[in-house]
Amino acid sequence: MRLHDISPVIRSTTAVWPGDVPFRRDVALAQARGDHLDLSAIHTTVHIGAHTDAPNHYVADGVGIDARPLELYLGPCQVITANVGRGERIEAADLAAPVAAPRVLLRTGTFPDPDHFHEDFAALSPALVHHLAAAGVRLVGIDTPSVDLCHDAELLSHHAIAEHDLAILEGIVLTGVPDGHYTLVALPLRIEGADASPVRAVLIDGPLPS
Repeated sequence: MRLHDISPVIRSTTAVWPGDVPFRRDVALAQARGDHLDLSAIHTTVHIGAHTDAPNHYVADGVGIDARPLELYLGPCQVITANVGRGERIEAADLAAPVAAPRVLLRTGTFPDPDHFHEDFAALSPALVHHLAAAGVRLVGIDTPSVDLCHDAELLSHHAIAEHDLAILEGIVLTGVPDGHYTLVALPLRIEGADASPVRAVLIDGPLPS
């Protein structure tokens, strides 16, 4: 069994959406300062690093992340390269392999540095969302900050995802992970009513431990 950690490091330099709350860790106690233990708190957007969007992020009457079924974020998964340029929406014809798993993670390579935000990353097309849903996909992930283009205020792909009640995983890092089949583990925190949750997203290559 081999683990692929597809989560970026979360730190003060981690890029967040313009206007969102950056990550900050406040240290209350530190052994280096003579305290008897280390104790700290964090302040940040719930859309930090690798994260799962909840329906209430993009649908007015949608549920929070605490109400989402955990099985959406755990199970067979396929990593597929999307042959697409910066600022473009991915279509089904751009996928390097046929969809053959209930969870699909798309590699675009258009947001290579999690510490530097830029606006011309690739995103999903609504047509691709419908294509994935028709193929039985329950979760779609992408190596960019959003399944929609940066300036798409209509959230076309988010709403297509809502139509099929798919789960969303954004902000993952697929560098060095070959296309193919894995087991995904990306469980969200049970934050009451939250519109998203950061996750430690991991791909398991090979048989699961007994």
